[in-house]
Order: sequence, then structure tokens, then C-alpha cells
Amino acid sequence: MNLDKETLWLAVGFLGQALFSARFLVQWIQSEKQKKSVFPIAFWYFSIAGGITLLAYAVYRQDPVFILGQASGLFIYLRNLYFVIYERRQLNA
Repeated sequence: MNLDKETLWLAVGFLGQALFSARFLVQWIQSEKQKKSVFPIAFWYFSIAGGITLLAYAVYRQDPVFILGQASGLFIYLRNLYFVIYERRQLNA
């Protein structure tokens, strides 16, 4: 299989979008199970994985709007994951 560079990066972009979109599916399923709106830790992991992948794609595309959006989003996802992990550690201490 011989993929050119553009096709490979297009696949990276679609993968990033799929990861990012999967977070909503995870959140929806958990919210339905608990009968309330919740954000499971997997939501943040999918957000980070999708954000990193989409940021790489945006850098490749040299799109400053897309780069700024993904980079700032990543900061927020990482910060929220920190809060979740910190809270769990406090509860287990």
C-alpha cells in the first residue's frame, strides 16, 4: 500500500475528529446509565487524544486559527483531567 503524504495527513485529521467525536458518545452513554449529566474520565482522555491529533493536523496544515483553537482546548482538557485525578486522590487519602 503506497500512501502519499497528503492522504496520510488526511487520515490523521479524520482520526483526530473521530477521537474527538467519540467523547460525546462516551458522555452520552454514561449520562443515560446514570440518568443525569456526567463527564466520565474517558471523556477527558478522548478529548486530549483527539485534541493532540487535530493539533498535529492543524500544524501540518499551517492553519493558525485551527492551531490556536486546538492548543487552547488541550489546555482546558488537561486541566479538567487534573481536577478529576486530584479529586479522586483526595477522596482515597
